[in-house]
Amino acid sequence: MSKKTLLLIHTGGTISMSEDESGAVKTEGNNPLLRHTHNLNDYADFIVEAPFTLPSPHITPDHMLELKKLIEKYYLEDGIHGAVITHGTDTLEETAYFLDLTLRLSIPIVVTGAMRSSNEIGSDGLYNLISAVRVATCEEAFGKGVLVVLNDEIHTAVNVTKTHSSNVSTFQSPQYGPIGIVTKGGVLFHHTPKLDVKYTISALSKNVAIIKAYAGMDSRLLSALADLNFDGVVIEALGQGNLPPATIEGIEELISKNIPVVLVSRCFNGITQDVYGYEGGGRQLKQKGVIFSNGLNGQKARLKLMIGLSQTDDPEYIASMFK
Repeated sequence: MSKKTLLLIHTGGTISMSEDESGAVKTEGNNPLLRHTHNLNDYADFIVEAPFTLPSPHITPDHMLELKKLIEKYYLEDGIHGAVITHGTDTLEETAYFLDLTLRLSIPIVVTGAMRSSNEIGSDGLYNLISAVRVATCEEAFGKGVLVVLNDEIHTAVNVTKTHSSNVSTFQSPQYGPIGIVTKGGVLFHHTPKLDVKYTISALSKNVAIIKAYAGMDSRLLSALADLNFDGVVIEALGQGNLPPATIEGIEELISKNIPVVLVSRCFNGITQDVYGYEGGGRQLKQKGVIFSNGLNGQKARLKLMIGLSQTDDPEYIASMFK
């Protein structure tokens, strides 16, 4: 059986960096992973691209859109069988989720990274890359959406999040867990994910903010967002979807200006629900037109709202995206 052809995209991040004598981790010279591409040749034939080399805090939705278009180009022109993306971990889950929402391809798309740079003791970059390649060449990975592979685990883009600032097992899927594992003997899937709706997008022009609710919060930040002409707002609310009563005026101001407000929970687990009927409670917020998101974290809800607003300003359509 002939080997599959994979598109290998390097974007930067710790997986492409080295630690200097002072202990600073940074990009210097060529990506060290490029020296190890030959270690992957037993698994597939590779087309290697490096459209940019950036630490992940520098990644923007425009970069994510560029990756989407690059994968589509090679799929249409070269018939690639899958793609692997190396990426910094701070915004890895956002890039993975953006691609999951916008790529209408059934081929495996796998995003990976590293928590330790290439010359640190216990460096995990090359190992994670090999694991990602193994998943991307696995028949069972087809049709499962964009996957995130690190530390021997396979996660879905919609559920995975970075849970620890430095631990190599940082990527977890709260409430759900991984859908598979990578072992010495093979790639094993034990769950099949429910895939999200795919959205067509060619350009990004909308600006969506995230703010986090806190005890004693008032309307000043919300009013400022309205004055700054943001197109949408995501609020990481308290508990099941509640806000301090002093925020209601700001919520009403945003909605009166046709700025959609999406509510997620600041809690690590659980979903938002319109349960509480007191002032600032979820039931009142929903009656005022606040959109409740079913389980997404703030950063992913922001991307979904941004994509929706790039297509339409119809409030009913925007609300339907989060059901």
